[in-house]
Amino acid sequence: MASSNVYADLPNGRKIPMLGLGTWNSKQGLLKTAVMSAIDVGYRHIDCAYDYQNYGEVGEGIRAKIAEGTVKREDIFYTDKLWCTFHHPDDVEPACRHTIEKTGLEYIDLWLMHWPMAFKRGDVQYPTDDKGNYFCEDIDYTETWKAMEKVYEKGLVRAIGVSNLPLEWLQRVLDVSKVPIANLQVELHPYLTQVELVEFCKSKGITVTAYSPLGSPNSPDLDTNRSVPIDDPVVVEMAKKKGKTPAQILIRFQMQRGINVVPKSTNATRIAENFESYNFELTEGEMAELLSLNKNMRFVKYHESFNSPLHPFSPENMKK
Repeated sequence: MASSNVYADLPNGRKIPMLGLGTWNSKQGLLKTAVMSAIDVGYRHIDCAYDYQNYGEVGEGIRAKIAEGTVKREDIFYTDKLWCTFHHPDDVEPACRHTIEKTGLEYIDLWLMHWPMAFKRGDVQYPTDDKGNYFCEDIDYTETWKAMEKVYEKGLVRAIGVSNLPLEWLQRVLDVSKVPIANLQVELHPYLTQVELVEFCKSKGITVTAYSPLGSPNSPDLDTNRSVPIDDPVVVEMAKKKGKTPAQILIRFQMQRGINVVPKSTNATRIAENFESYNFELTEGEMAELLSLNKNMRFVKYHESFNSPLHPFSPENMKK
């Protein structure tokens, strides 16, 4: 079993475990057991979101381990995310309260704005036209952020942050923020290292969390002809040489960059293996070799909402 968790400091003095269990795209019915297995192994950070539509099951798993006496609520760091249909300032607090009620966790440790673009208000998660494009609304994400700050001030969440923001967009939030941005969660792996963005966050005291650290091999946006980092020959050979799994190499790569990481799995064996990433180190040469694999290749794009002027990765915005 791996040793104890390593933590990163949030700007408000709270701490976030550097390794967490991701829950995106996980099969319904498996997550309660997966969360319980993760907590038994030693995980204390669970990452979820309204968009995943499994936060109720995740909450069940956490509450079960609390009821058993394995952990207390304050031992668990629970991250959740505000969905795009709730960006209107009037919808932000009700959305937060809904998540708290659904998970049964009393409060959220870290609440992130999942994406900067706003979808049509209402209970339809993906409001689309007959061509499959999302109906988007003209709500600036800085106004949504200000509403999130009010939720923070009420104590419903212990820290707030953002996700999927490029550097210049992140600066716009910094320019209006009264509450420190605790965390930026973005796609990070050897094919998308985002060095400038990561260094900018460190300079501003913003912690960074890597999602899809293995390259998101199951992403619906993935071109089937593309390779993914977990299958890269460099990664596979490095894992073989060190007696580790490719996933452990990729997780450790982020941790040694000072980045939190939330690999997803519902497989108890892989959950335990991933936690062992705390227990070894990559050499400077190995880190440099992994960094050199960068291709600025993004796997998660949400192309259905490219029509929004506030989609950070739309072809139009990527030209700027």
